[in-house]
Amino acid sequence: MIKQLSLFFVTFIFIICVYVFLLGENKTIEIIKDEYLYLLSLIPLGFIFLYFKFKLKDYELIDFNKNSNLSFQTTVILFVVFQVIDYIQKDGFIGMISQWFFYWIMGVIALFLMENINYLKNYVVIKKATK
Repeated sequence: MIKQLSLFFVTFIFIICVYVFLLGENKTIEIIKDEYLYLLSLIPLGFIFLYFKFKLKDYELIDFNKNSNLSFQTTVILFVVFQVIDYIQKDGFIGMISQWFFYWIMGVIALFLMENINYLKNYVVIKKATK
């Protein structure tokens, strides 16, 4: 989880740098404001993640997500397909890159959901074992 979060942090810095360089500060702030509901959805997901992380810190956890890893090649192909679709639908390059922040938020949400589901499954297994 730490590696994924550091990767998301680095990509966030990269996206913001590209936005400020190509679009300017005002347009960058506008793009971030447009996605505020998705950003707010990270708050409860983060609290749930922290709750399970502290609740299960003394237990050995099973990784129920180990079989659901996508390959890097599949991820890149999906990203390229979505970029082509955005290029066509959003009127060119600027419209295409304006979607990067949205994809970044969806990636963080997906990461939190996968980790929370894994913690929940571990929590249920531990509760059954301790009864």
